[in-house]
Amino acid sequence: METADVVIVGGGVIGTSIAYRLAGNRKVVLIEKGEIGAETSGSCDKAIFLQSKKPGFPIKLAQESRMVYENLEEELGMNIEFQKNGGMIVIENESHLDFMRKFVKQQNKAGINVKLVDQKEALAFQPCLSPGIVGATYSTVDAEVNPLLLSRAFAEAAKRKGLIIRRHTEVTGIVTKDSRVIGVQTNDGRIETELVINAAGPFAPKIAEMVGIGLPIIPRRGVILISEKVKPIVHGNILCSQYIAAKHLSNNTDVPSYGIGLSLGQTESGNLLIGGSREFKGYDKAVEPKILSAVAMHARRIAPSLEPVRIIRAMVGFRPFTSDGLPIISEVPHLKGFIIAAGHEGDGIALAPITGLLVASLVNKDLKYKDFLDQLQLDRFNASHASPKQG
Repeated sequence: METADVVIVGGGVIGTSIAYRLAGNRKVVLIEKGEIGAETSGSCDKAIFLQSKKPGFPIKLAQESRMVYENLEEELGMNIEFQKNGGMIVIENESHLDFMRKFVKQQNKAGINVKLVDQKEALAFQPCLSPGIVGATYSTVDAEVNPLLLSRAFAEAAKRKGLIIRRHTEVTGIVTKDSRVIGVQTNDGRIETELVINAAGPFAPKIAEMVGIGLPIIPRRGVILISEKVKPIVHGNILCSQYIAAKHLSNNTDVPSYGIGLSLGQTESGNLLIGGSREFKGYDKAVEPKILSAVAMHARRIAPSLEPVRIIRAMVGFRPFTSDGLPIISEVPHLKGFIIAAGHEGDGIALAPITGLLVASLVNKDLKYKDFLDQLQLDRFNASHASPKQG
């Protein structure tokens, strides 16, 4: 029977980041039901946005992670297409202008270098935009990375430290005894372990259910259109103020159908990533054609240069949503050896580097990130969680 010091469930950017930080002094086994980075991490854009984060702790967390990115490519020894090209939030109409002025002030106060630019400046930096826009915000701290390469780089670096990866392996049960973890059952056999880290993203609730734990994480479906390869027409990443208003204003009534808000970027190979929608549809990946059309029309209105570009496919993924917009990185009360590291929603790419360090800090019981971890506890939701089941 196989044994491990740690079993990590989930091989996306979160699971592989954790594996990289824990491998070396322990026998770590990572279980992935498909390929590394093939689920949520393989169906998202490439943006590392800081200016879009809410002031306070969310910004501090994102800044800490962004600092890790500065030297991560060298540390992992692999190209992850990390680029510091800045980011822009387009203001499409006058109704959002006052809000965005206040937004810039609050982000500057929170330590984010972002400025408001007028229509002329915005078009000079992003000629693909419509001359009908009102203006935009711009920040030099926003960056981008290839999520698939990032997942693989974490995994390969962890393998060099001894990580064992079980691809195409599905967890069928978590074995417990006397309120502690003693093993993981898979479709390929059992692994004896005293520590399981649930990094299964939107599927984390299903893993938690195996021990009777209810996680306040809901899958939020998003779709991104992928274009043919074209010459560079997007510099850095673009969001729209409609998305920011929906994210920051709890009483905002101007939320578009299907949660559509522009996210636009371009890969190094030339494909445009055009998003996106945000819907609660369970785990249903069947997106209606009208949603794809709505995403395309919204993007084309803000960036008319996209008109002649052909869309070759769409990718659909689930973002692990929590009600306060922050992940859960926490031990589970009353069940020793079960850690949650999930609930990052659309910030998984931005927060992957810091998440690995946070989980390592939790496992090692050091105090370096105690202030961060205290704010990411499962019990902050004050939900009634089921007692862990035995067996």
